[in-house]
Amino acid sequence: MKVNQVITKKAKLINQTLEELLPMEEAKPKKLSQAMRYSVLAGGKRLRPILTLLVAKLIGEEEKKVLPAACALEMIHNYSLIHDDLPCMDDDDYRRGQPTNHKVYGEAMAVLAGDSLLTLAFETISRINNIDQDKVLLATQELAIAAGNQGMVGGQAADIVAEGQKIDKEGLEYIHTHKTGALLRAAVRIGAILAGANKEELAALTTYAQKIGLAFQVVDDILDIEGDEEKLGKDVGSDLERDKATFPALYGLEEAKKMAQKLCQEAKEAIHIFGEEAKVLLELADYIIGRDY
Repeated sequence: MKVNQVITKKAKLINQTLEELLPMEEAKPKKLSQAMRYSVLAGGKRLRPILTLLVAKLIGEEEKKVLPAACALEMIHNYSLIHDDLPCMDDDDYRRGQPTNHKVYGEAMAVLAGDSLLTLAFETISRINNIDQDKVLLATQELAIAAGNQGMVGGQAADIVAEGQKIDKEGLEYIHTHKTGALLRAAVRIGAILAGANKEELAALTTYAQKIGLAFQVVDDILDIEGDEEKLGKDVGSDLERDKATFPALYGLEEAKKMAQKLCQEAKEAIHIFGEEAKVLLELADYIIGRDY
């Protein structure tokens, strides 16, 4: 099965599960429930939860057992997008081809919708009861670290501080390995932890995750310059307008493209120990640097 078909199939399963896990539209407080559903169910690649499912299967665990953890990751990802789009952050009007959450429900409700998704994520992962609870605890800790000041939130904070400032290679990599890479890394590691990966397997998968996480952000930076707004579902050029720290800004566009290719190759080399069994993960690395949205 080609990687695009795998993504479509897994995304359908994830969407169905998210639909069940989110509060119903009429659940009180109604406006909050609707705001939560609005952003999560608007679509998206579902790359993070897909990685969790694929890695768990690679190690030998049933995908359905780790599905709640996969959906918890997607909830946290969507909370971050809602907050990133706020006027006090990146101030974006469109996400996935539709008005951003605060444009529809107001800034206060958008903040609360994001907060609710963050907390629902931890409720969801904590309810896993068909996997050894020590593994569930480790996976929950992994998620918390990736989402907080040592991960995604820390990266976002560093990104804000860096606006309009000169930044070196180390500073740029810190921002993106935390803001974007931390949750992608967690997606891979959580799948591996819940499935019972050994030390060698976990180390290989962690390197793979770190490389694709950085490659993902390099490609995002490139698409902000030359991407198709209709496909992206959001405005392009916003990073340049806000003088954001990006790979093309520091290295140039062509060098950034070479960097993405190099990271992709390093990611694939990292999981050679799995042989043919890792074929989908190898193809997913290519998908990440070849995507146009």
